[in-house]
Amino acid sequence: MKIICIGRNYADHIKEFDSGEPSAEPIYFMKPDTALLRNNDAFYIPKFSEQVDYETELVVKINRVGKCIEERFAHRYYDEVGLGIDFTARDIQRRAMAEGLPWEQAKGFDHSAAISPRFLSLSEMGKRVEELRFEMTINDEVRQVGEPKNMIHSVERIISYVSRFMTLKMGDLIYTGTPAGVGPVKKGDVLRASLEGVELLNFDIR
Repeated sequence: MKIICIGRNYADHIKEFDSGEPSAEPIYFMKPDTALLRNNDAFYIPKFSEQVDYETELVVKINRVGKCIEERFAHRYYDEVGLGIDFTARDIQRRAMAEGLPWEQAKGFDHSAAISPRFLSLSEMGKRVEELRFEMTINDEVRQVGEPKNMIHSVERIISYVSRFMTLKMGDLIYTGTPAGVGPVKKGDVLRASLEGVELLNFDIR
């Protein structure tokens, strides 16, 4: 099982980080399976970082094996979606980027990929993925709102692009990028996230 994360996929998020123009092709990076934080378990801020940021994302679960998938057929490779948090050790990432180094330490550490305990069926919701809306709160204050229709690269485009380079397998998870509103977590925070009004994430920061 692979965890594939898409970067810089919402224009408002790019602007808040003042990180240039959107890329013509999807940007992706990987997290190991040890990064998963399941079952709404508490997230423990690692001691090696002074700033860990949340990034709330719609997550697509691949439902069949595919390689070099044409974009027009990509919708056949997923039928349910969930929510995830891409936790990022921002201080480590900034230092690595400034030195032109890889930044797996900032993205791939243990439990840095929170995943909702359940996924919702698109057919049961009666909506296309572009019509969905998700929201994340910390201590009941709304921090992020995302709508996949505002993504720079659609889910189908992402699936098609990534499958050019690696075979997608059943159970692979694609974190599709985060909207604006990214910020740090601190001990004592309670993070909640809902998709189409259905709460999928609810856990403590410790």
